[in-house]
Amino acid sequence: MSTTQSERLRELLEPLVSSKELDLEEIEVASVGRKRVLRVVIDSDDGVDLDQIAEISREISEKLDESDAMGEGEYTLEVGSPGAERPLTEHRHYLRAVGRLAKFQLTEGGDELIARILEVDDEGVDLEVPGVKGRKPTARRLTFDEIAKARVEVEFNRKDKKEEEA
Repeated sequence: MSTTQSERLRELLEPLVSSKELDLEEIEVASVGRKRVLRVVIDSDDGVDLDQIAEISREISEKLDESDAMGEGEYTLEVGSPGAERPLTEHRHYLRAVGRLAKFQLTEGGDELIARILEVDDEGVDLEVPGVKGRKPTARRLTFDEIAKARVEVEFNRKDKKEEEA
């Protein structure tokens, strides 16, 4: 049996979220002054829209009302998506980030690398490292054990996949 409140909440909510073909990415219970906040982060391969977030938020709220998982006292429920600069911590996160620019902190030497994710397999990622000062981009392969941390980078001038295919 789980011992922490987050684990109990995950056990309670994961089946509900999964039944909607969504992934329960994160659960956090935080204290903000005297109030408690339950933050639930959901995602899917196709992302999530506001209608999905509203629907699952209502269903999570009902499920929590039926249980004692949050204990006594008031709390605020916040349901959202991982955001633009999401950390890449699971294999599925890397798959969802194919075509995106990401910042990698490497395990050896703590070096950082910014590159576009081209392909993902069970062992690692194939990247395109942008060229500097007019040079052509170069290919690079990183295995997952070479990556200490990775995060999607926001691109304001990113070409849409549909534009690239046209």
